[in-house]
Amino acid sequence: MIRIGVCRIVAGLLIIGGAFLPESRLLSEEPTAVPAKRWKQHSMTQPKPPVVAGQGSAGPAAVPADAVVLFDGKDLSQWVSDSGEPAGWTVRDGFFEVTPEAGSIQTRESFGDVQMHIEWASPNPAAGSGQNRGNSGVFLMGRYEIQVLDTFQADTYADGYAGAVYGQAPPLFNATLSPGEWQTFDIVFRGPRFSADDKLLDAAHVTVIHNGVAVQNNEPILGPTSWLNFLAYQPHAHEAPIRLQDHGQPVRFRSIWVRRLPVRVAISEEQSQPPRAIARTAGELAAFAGAFQLGDGVGKPPVTMTVDGKGLIVRFPDRPVDMPIVPVSERVFEFVNTDATIEFEIDASGTPGNATMHIGGSTRSLKRLK
Repeated sequence: MIRIGVCRIVAGLLIIGGAFLPESRLLSEEPTAVPAKRWKQHSMTQPKPPVVAGQGSAGPAAVPADAVVLFDGKDLSQWVSDSGEPAGWTVRDGFFEVTPEAGSIQTRESFGDVQMHIEWASPNPAAGSGQNRGNSGVFLMGRYEIQVLDTFQADTYADGYAGAVYGQAPPLFNATLSPGEWQTFDIVFRGPRFSADDKLLDAAHVTVIHNGVAVQNNEPILGPTSWLNFLAYQPHAHEAPIRLQDHGQPVRFRSIWVRRLPVRVAISEEQSQPPRAIARTAGELAAFAGAFQLGDGVGKPPVTMTVDGKGLIVRFPDRPVDMPIVPVSERVFEFVNTDATIEFEIDASGTPGNATMHIGGSTRSLKRLK
C-alpha cells in the first residue's frame, strides 16, 4: 500500500509517501487501458482470496550462479535511499529490517525483465489491523507493487492482500504464514513495452509464487500501482531500480536476488517466410505420394502422404494434425511449418522410392510400402 506523506521531487519524479509518479501525472487524472467492468479499487465486497497453506522458508534459498545478489545477509551496500544516500534500515542476524520513517530504499542497479526471489517476515507479535499490519511492498521498476502484508487470519480489501498487484489484482490465494515466519516471494516480471514514439505496445505482466503457491499467473498490470486511484502508463526506461517500501512497520527481509531475463531473439524477415516451392504437376506429386513405414515401426500404422495443391500432406498416425510439405528441389520436400525436410531416393527411371526425414539434427527412415 502507498502511504500519503511528504511530497518531494527526486530526479524528475514526484514521490508521494515513497511512491514514484511523474511530475506531470496527478492522482486525479483519468487512467487509460482500464477494463470497462472491474471492481472498485479497494472494495471490501470483492471476494477475498481463499486460504491455502503455503510452505515457508527454513533458511535462505540457494542462489543461481547468474543471479545478482541484492542482500547476502551482511550489509545494504546494494541499496540506497530514495535520495541516493546510504540505506538507513537496520541490518542484523542475516536479515535487514525496515526502520520506520527512515524512508523507502531502492537498488543501486536498475532492472527490467527479471526473476526475483525475496524472503520476508512480518512483525511478531502482530500489531495493527487492515493495511497497518506488517505492511511493505516490492516495487518492480519502482512503480509496480507486489504487496507485502500480514494477512494471516486477518482481513483487508482483496486487492491489498499479500501477493496482490496492489490496488489492481488480488492474489488468487491467501498463502500468508503466521507473523514472524519467513515467507518467500518468487516473482517473474516482464516490463511494459513502449514504441519509439512512446506509445504503449504491451502492458507489464507478473507471475508471483508466494510460499510455493501461485498467487498471480502472468497477470497484466494496468499501470503504476497506486492508493485510491488507477494510473495510466507513462513511458519510461527499460530498466529502473527495485524499491522496498517503508510503511512504518518493522518488516524484515533476507535472501534477495534477481536474474535478468533476456528478450527473445526476433525472427528475421527471411526466417519468417514460407519455403520457396518449385513447380510440380499433380502427376509428378502423385509419384511421391504413398504409405511409408517410419523407422523400425514394423506392423504399426503407416505414415501417409497425399497430394494437396502444390505439395503433399503428411499424416503421422499418432499426430492429430495434417502437415503440409512442398517441393524445394528434385528430391527434397520441406515442411511448411517445421524446420524439417523429407528427402526421397530416386531410381534410374526417375521414380521416387524410400525417403529420409531430417529434423532437429537427426534422421528417420521412411520405407515405402507397396
